[in-house]
Amino acid sequence: MDRHVWRNWTAHGASLFARLRTGAVNLLFPPVCRGCGRLTGDAHAVCPSCWAGLPLIERPYCDVLGLPFAFDPGEGAVSPEAIADPPVFDRLRSVALHQGIARDLVHGLKYRDRTDLAPMMAEWMIRASDGAVAAADMIVPVPLHPFRLWRRKFNQAAELARIIAERAGRPYRPDALRRIKRTSRQVGLGLRAREDNVRGAFAVPECVRPTLAGKSIVLVDDVYTTGATVSAATRALKRAGARDVTVLTFARALSGPI
Repeated sequence: MDRHVWRNWTAHGASLFARLRTGAVNLLFPPVCRGCGRLTGDAHAVCPSCWAGLPLIERPYCDVLGLPFAFDPGEGAVSPEAIADPPVFDRLRSVALHQGIARDLVHGLKYRDRTDLAPMMAEWMIRASDGAVAAADMIVPVPLHPFRLWRRKFNQAAELARIIAERAGRPYRPDALRRIKRTSRQVGLGLRAREDNVRGAFAVPECVRPTLAGKSIVLVDDVYTTGATVSAATRALKRAGARDVTVLTFARALSGPI
């Protein structure tokens, strides 16, 4: 048999086997909506009803903080918050507001070990990054302290960051940051208490510092609330020489458009 014909036949056979395998899996475990559990046509999707209720953050929004505007102030507009208190990171991008189904997805991944949600959430985060992922030199997750990682068994930020890097073809660097301070849980703390809690919590290992110099980094976390955690992490990265840091989260807390 001609070698070219053989390669085509082999590729066709592999493709057919993959489709049959997917069909068999879907028959045994029908794909369901990641939000409500209703049957869907895609194993990594939400139903039209849940999609309609997803509070997506879309333009127009602040070019720095990603805050949605109530009206369009023009391209490159910056919010009063970003002007009055510029963040240490260069920009923030998030998929949705931390409410409704977006909050349910975050809690499912974070507290109920729903790692099956991560691929879908990561795909949406790549789109929400506004090109930052494609331009990044590396993707870095916000790390957990070793003790908390031992108790939780996995780091949801690392799971998202790993898939983002894999899908986008960018280097995944979970070793770029270490959490050296065992902090209290941030839930329920005010802004000042959160800042005090994470001050000095992150460090870049000496052996990693040369690889960060002048680099553009996407720092991944699941939720942005006050920004205390990602700000502390960004400071550590920039002290190590990082040129540009984009914070990318699935959800962010916000009372309403500005």
